[in-house]
Amino acid sequence: MIIAASLPPRPQGVRHFAHKGMDSGDEFFFHHFIYSSDDSSSDDEDLVVAALVVHDHIQRQLPRYRGSLPGRAPNLNRNRERGHALLYADYFANTPLFKPDKFRRRFRMARHVFNRIREGVVAHDPYFECKTDALGKLGFSSYQKCTAAIRMLAYGIPGDLVDEYVRMSETTCLMSMYKFCQAVIEVFGPEYLRQPTAADTERLLATNAARGFPGMLGSIDCMHWEWKNCPFAWQGQYKGHVNGCTVILEAVASQDLWIWHSFFGMAGSHNDINVLQRSPVFARLAEGHSPPVNFEINGHQYNKGYYLADGIYPQWSTFVKTISKPQGEKRKRFAQMQESVRKDVERAFGVLQSRWGIVRNPALSWDERKLWEVMTACVIMHNMIVEDERDESIFDQGFDYQGENIEPLHQDPATFEQFVQFHREMRDWHTHLNLQNDLVEHVWDHIGNQ
Repeated sequence: MIIAASLPPRPQGVRHFAHKGMDSGDEFFFHHFIYSSDDSSSDDEDLVVAALVVHDHIQRQLPRYRGSLPGRAPNLNRNRERGHALLYADYFANTPLFKPDKFRRRFRMARHVFNRIREGVVAHDPYFECKTDALGKLGFSSYQKCTAAIRMLAYGIPGDLVDEYVRMSETTCLMSMYKFCQAVIEVFGPEYLRQPTAADTERLLATNAARGFPGMLGSIDCMHWEWKNCPFAWQGQYKGHVNGCTVILEAVASQDLWIWHSFFGMAGSHNDINVLQRSPVFARLAEGHSPPVNFEINGHQYNKGYYLADGIYPQWSTFVKTISKPQGEKRKRFAQMQESVRKDVERAFGVLQSRWGIVRNPALSWDERKLWEVMTACVIMHNMIVEDERDESIFDQGFDYQGENIEPLHQDPATFEQFVQFHREMRDWHTHLNLQNDLVEHVWDHIGNQ
């Protein structure tokens, strides 16, 4: 060609930077850049700059979207439109093929709860909208993407296992699941991961007082989630009392299995005390923003709520633990009642794992941030299901269970002296022992040896 014939000869000592994908125009650009400068300057710096410019020029000439190229696997025609039609007819039509009990079993929630979540994530993230691609072909619907995400979370299965039903590739299923978790956290997190409001605190105190523990706000404990694909450089800090790598979830749960506090991400080598030192479970109380809690036990006044905990937790005034090797009928009865009521958080962990198989099986993700998104989204949807399936007789007590329209408390932040005073009072082991002794007498007087 004329362009190739007009190329000047390459002098000795100048390396040939031409890429194997260069055509005649690219090689002409290369030589034009090299020889447009002063011929006397042939040092290594000019050659490096020339190579970088040529590389950038080649990259700009490549197609931005390649599609199916020779030598690569062709794109499969999965008939996505037919897949959406079958999915809609199976579960979401006016007269679906599978009845509500089948939907509840396979989606872990009622259909109206699923539709509420789907509408929320579609309005929040344009990724879930049904769009057309570059060829004008209709893309995947929000039903397909949300169904793939729910199935992977509920059964703990890999992305390619739902390919045949939702007609989506493994990569698209994984992307849908992670984007679904992010949208659920951003849309429903402020309501279903809220800290107890004044109305919530009043209801919790009334419910637990009827169970024999006035002033109790819930039960606290930690759960380990095995991390199979933990990076090798991090495995030392994520291995604890078990052989595999784990990530810890700290939670506070009430009798109805609602999870009021979720703190996830600590390495598995930590125990419950180390997690407590990093946890924000008492942060709002230390800042003076928590609702007031005042109760009387055995003639003594207390102004801080407490959580039931197991034996590893410290002797703080905000914890009530069982009695190891109790002596006497009163203490034996108290230990039995405390261990029985403290199972609320254990039951919550069991329901969370049975409902979402992905947190029961070893985690396959390589990113800790994605693990947090998956766990937090599962906790949020767990609370949504708990709210939907509550016994209707509970509402006769007159308490408000909806938290999205409740205004938060606006109080002046605590001063430094008040902050230090709170921590000193919270770690007072004398108050812990006095509260435990008063509860021993209270449980025996109200429940006795029944």
